[in-house]
Amino acid sequence: MKKLISIAATVFLFTLSASAQKYAYVETEYILSNVPEYKSAQSQIDNMSVQWQKEIEARYAEIDKMYRAFQAESILLTDEMKKKRENEIIAKEKEAKDLQKQRFGVDGDLFKKRQELVKPIQDKIYNAIKALAEKGNFAVIFDKSSDLSMLYANPKYDKSDDILVGMGYKKGNRSGAAGAKGGSTEGGKPAGAGTPPSDKK
Repeated sequence: MKKLISIAATVFLFTLSASAQKYAYVETEYILSNVPEYKSAQSQIDNMSVQWQKEIEARYAEIDKMYRAFQAESILLTDEMKKKRENEIIAKEKEAKDLQKQRFGVDGDLFKKRQELVKPIQDKIYNAIKALAEKGNFAVIFDKSSDLSMLYANPKYDKSDDILVGMGYKKGNRSGAAGAKGGSTEGGKPAGAGTPPSDKK
């Protein structure tokens, strides 16, 4: 009996402590959409991706041309010449596949360029969120843009504009912003996914 009372008391104190914590949420997609450097970085990455894709397509077009020519001329070629042409086509295919992997593969050029251009911006956002959490004494700051299910969000707990201002940017325009309506909680108790709200600063 004493053990049950002790467990009940522990649960009660934990619940009381949890309800006293301050929570907030931000929407990183919305924040990024209002950071000019991110738009510029994304534009560079997109342009580079298109350029590299054209480069790879040109390689495969050349291979296709070589193969068609080989088929048309194979009747006139000796076995040795056929083997040589086949090896040339195989070598070109390998070069094209290697280039594709180099550009778009895991840890490839596109990944490295994204890390170079985007990661500093993401780090800046993280540092701004950390500063806000420490200044506002928030226990947790959720990201509404992540896979975390937020069935309802009271806008007064959205600190996204505070992050933008903290990073030195103007507040964004919510019209047309992705995910402008949606997900947190009310009254310090989880709603659905269990994401509690923050106290207002």
